[in-house]
Amino acid sequence: MTNETPKPVRRIVVIDENDRSRAVADGPSPDVRIDPARPGFAATRIWVTDRTPARIKGVRETLSVPHALEPPAGGSVCRVVAFPPDDAWRGKVGTKEVHAYFLAMGSPEASTYSRKAPHPYMQRTRTLDFCLVLEGEITLVLDTQEVHLKAGDTVVQRGTHHAWSNRSDRPCVVAFSSHDGKY
Repeated sequence: MTNETPKPVRRIVVIDENDRSRAVADGPSPDVRIDPARPGFAATRIWVTDRTPARIKGVRETLSVPHALEPPAGGSVCRVVAFPPDDAWRGKVGTKEVHAYFLAMGSPEASTYSRKAPHPYMQRTRTLDFCLVLEGEITLVLDTQEVHLKAGDTVVQRGTHHAWSNRSDRPCVVAFSSHDGKY
């Protein structure tokens, strides 16, 4: 088992000025949220849009938008999340820690925490999420089943109750592209 600190996520922001493309930012994304109850957990927000179609011209930064798991109405959010092995925190997390995490993520209403739930970090957001496992292995926990995923696997998550459980002994990194949805 490992308690590795997640490596920073490099973010390059490219714009078009006078029909010439250039990078205006290249470095670690400045918006990283951690969960003190899960050492090694890091959610790095990359970019946020506030509408569809997204504005392409005249936008150099979007991370000043209030932090939330869900994107703004009509928008999207891209984030990369490092999940530590569950063994590092399992049995040490309860109502207080889960509530603190969802509050820090700007989405306390997303938590569907229950002592009877299959995972303490069960959640539900009104989003369409495209999820790509970049490194490691993780289990998608649903109400009625579990799905084991490895690097390269993808999930189309459509506003359902779910959680992510890393049952391996190595960190897992997942990229999420979340889009405002409607039930």
